[in-house]
Amino acid sequence: MDSQLPETAGMPIRSQQLGRRPTMRDVAAVAGVSLKTVSRVVNGEPGVSSTLGRRVREAIDELDFRPNIGARSLRRAGGRTATVGLLLEDVSNPFSSTLQRAVEDVAIPRGVMVFTASLDEDPQRERELTRAFSARRADGLIIAPASNDQSYLESELRAGTAIVCIDREAKRLEVDSVLTTNVAGAAAGMQHLLDHGHRRIAFLGDRADITTAQQRYEGYTEALTAAGIPIDTSIVLSDLTSQTLAQAAAIQLLKQPDPPTAVFAAQNLVTIGVARALRQLKREHTVALVGFDDFPLADLLDPGITVVAQDPTAIGRLAATVLFDRIGGHEGPPETHVVPTRLITRGSGEIRPPHQP
Repeated sequence: MDSQLPETAGMPIRSQQLGRRPTMRDVAAVAGVSLKTVSRVVNGEPGVSSTLGRRVREAIDELDFRPNIGARSLRRAGGRTATVGLLLEDVSNPFSSTLQRAVEDVAIPRGVMVFTASLDEDPQRERELTRAFSARRADGLIIAPASNDQSYLESELRAGTAIVCIDREAKRLEVDSVLTTNVAGAAAGMQHLLDHGHRRIAFLGDRADITTAQQRYEGYTEALTAAGIPIDTSIVLSDLTSQTLAQAAAIQLLKQPDPPTAVFAAQNLVTIGVARALRQLKREHTVALVGFDDFPLADLLDPGITVVAQDPTAIGRLAATVLFDRIGGHEGPPETHVVPTRLITRGSGEIRPPHQP
């Protein structure tokens, strides 16, 4: 039997009632065990029965407790660790890597280190990684949300962690956001194709369940509707999560009896896959292509790839600036900041359909 129960053992404590980060003492009180027992469970030490261990773990989940891995450095640095977490879709993607560098360029002159991880559009991975960064007491988090609910981060906000969302707004959590003009940008890319005489324009996108993909498809449909062109779902393909899938999908479309004369690709890796398909079929000079997001060497291809370009450098710098303002004590209401896209014409989007002047 555990022999060192705290005076508050068994009391119904909840993290919402604490108004601060739960401590191991709080966990001990909820679990009805000693502080030493909680310490052993948290640190993976032997000597705790399975029953007590289960009670401690249940209390940890109930309180949303995160062990303070950086306690010593916190005491030395007055509660700050001079670190921030950056959680992106995929750090290997050129958009994400440019954004990461922009955040670093703002953080490092301030003496702050940036720790980055990829979410891979996985909600569970998002929770696990935010928990890991929080356990290490990161002063702030910049997140490209993968899930449809960020309310689990409320306890972090109450504890003073600054949070900024990029690329997509948080759901069920009021924090600052830095976004781009997905709907308007996609509509502008589509209008460019329409202005060059195209009426049968395919849409190829990545995961249909993410907000940015939905917004870009909205821009696609808005442009067609405004032009009086009905939506043909047979040339709308989504969930193309790799260059290989996008390439195969584009080849399938272009081999149809009535193929599209142009393609709007709603993400940079999808655009690369479509460009590969066009070259494989020797159609790069006869089928128009506009992509959303720029990528390296897009201007050196023949023809160059016309894109609706985001500005990841501006997005990253702005997100980092907003984050450090919050870390510095700014307490105004959360704001949504928008960095506009721009159309860069390079040749692929200017190809006209057959029989057009």
